[in-house]
Amino acid sequence: MRYGPAVRRRKLGAELRALRALAGLTSGEAARLVGWHQSKVSRIETGRSGVKPADVRLLLDAYDVRDPELHELLVVLAGSDDDGRQHWWRAYRGLLPSSYSDFISLESQAGAMRTLENSVVPGLLQTPEYAREVTRTVVGGALDGEVDALVEVRLARQDVLRSNRPLRLSAVLDEAVLRRTVGGPEVMARQLDRLREAAHLPHVRIQVLPFGGGAQIGVTGPFVIFSFPNKSDLDVVVLDHLTSSLYLERKEDLQAYSEAFNSLQDQALSPEDTMDFIAGVADGG
Repeated sequence: MRYGPAVRRRKLGAELRALRALAGLTSGEAARLVGWHQSKVSRIETGRSGVKPADVRLLLDAYDVRDPELHELLVVLAGSDDDGRQHWWRAYRGLLPSSYSDFISLESQAGAMRTLENSVVPGLLQTPEYAREVTRTVVGGALDGEVDALVEVRLARQDVLRSNRPLRLSAVLDEAVLRRTVGGPEVMARQLDRLREAAHLPHVRIQVLPFGGGAQIGVTGPFVIFSFPNKSDLDVVVLDHLTSSLYLERKEDLQAYSEAFNSLQDQALSPEDTMDFIAGVADGG
């Protein structure tokens, strides 16, 4: 049985394999310590099968891992909250594509998220009206009830910005995001206000790439970089396509996209100038 999206299984397996090696154990020795067959340890470490949170705890105890934050992170990566509750989005599993569920899962567990958007406002910053218009357009032919449910999901995702340990969000938006009228002038006016409100949160950083800045690497398309607390080896890049999502996990890819995002931030307006720019767009400038 598999417990969680493939990207998490691979990340978790690689981390457990590294911790076992650090403890000086072979996979067979680790299996004997926890009362398993060696093949189960191998399947977990290669990401071919998932692992329950309780089993992660067994392995971490066997490897004498005492860092409480690392414990918590790896247990959550196994696909369940630390108290065993099912994640909230599973209530929508009949509606959400697996790639979207995977994305939400990573978003809920990450410590930081860096995102480039060149078409629409990031989902974590959308108003309900804006989210509805975007959803209705993307999911063509969806019934009103389905649209309502998908909007509920998008709004529920925004809780990561209001939790006790909120997600640190850095967003670089192409000017086209602000200029594209979604849902009409009133919807856009409220959406621009929402961006300015969000920018005042200490863990949210918003910057705009103005048209006047010329060509930049962001023209290749939007992307998201998820970073996890204290473990850069768990970071992942997500590229969204019309019918699927691509997850990039190689260090070379992570480095390339991180450098690209840093470059985009350097080219973009400062957060302070961005607020003035958004206000100007809202005033019709």
